[in-house]
Amino acid sequence: MLISIAGLHKIYRMGEVEVRALDGVDLEIEAGEYVAIMGPSGSGKSTLMNLIGCLDTPTSGEYILNGQRVSDLDDAELAEIRNHEIGFVFQTFNLLARATALANVELPLIYARVPVKERHRRAREALEQVGLGDRAKHQPNELSGGQRQRVAVARALVNQPSILLADEPTGNLDSKTSTEMMELFDELNAAGNTLIVVTHEEDIAALARRVVRLLDGKIVVDEKLGESRSPS
Repeated sequence: MLISIAGLHKIYRMGEVEVRALDGVDLEIEAGEYVAIMGPSGSGKSTLMNLIGCLDTPTSGEYILNGQRVSDLDDAELAEIRNHEIGFVFQTFNLLARATALANVELPLIYARVPVKERHRRAREALEQVGLGDRAKHQPNELSGGQRQRVAVARALVNQPSILLADEPTGNLDSKTSTEMMELFDELNAAGNTLIVVTHEEDIAALARRVVRLLDGKIVVDEKLGESRSPS
């Protein structure tokens, strides 16, 4: 099992007010799955994404990623996990404006201390994988929104992570470009990549193989292959 989450709670305290962002979540995701996480504002989907992505730690509960218990790790250890196990794709692309597409894709490899020649090779391969091999020397302002998001996907893939984690990946794209991006995600999943997409758009979620819906910090629906079940 790639992801095993049991009894996950996340409580935020603001003065005397206690907010239960996650309230006892159990979730398992196998390698190679394509999962959409959905829910209204305040449902806990962003908190769950942050915990899966090792950007935050739970108040209680267990999270095992690829055989490693990450719920107990410190900040430095979490950073190491993020760089090697998780590729992030954000709604706002988060590209360096003055760097080329190739340089943007190389960033995780720099943090991983990969030698220069190897960095160049792997970054070019990642750009080829998303159909942007001919745009390696272009800066973000010379690319369309869809191309910028593809650069972000290439950057997420370059370390060959266990999970590709996308937060509202089509939020800044028009409908045509959104469709192209989701076709790319479909191809990546068909190639064996594990995808977790956080979205509020039903049509985007419908393209996944499984949909997990949250409400008030709990999973209320886990739907797979046309069969739905509501957790007891």
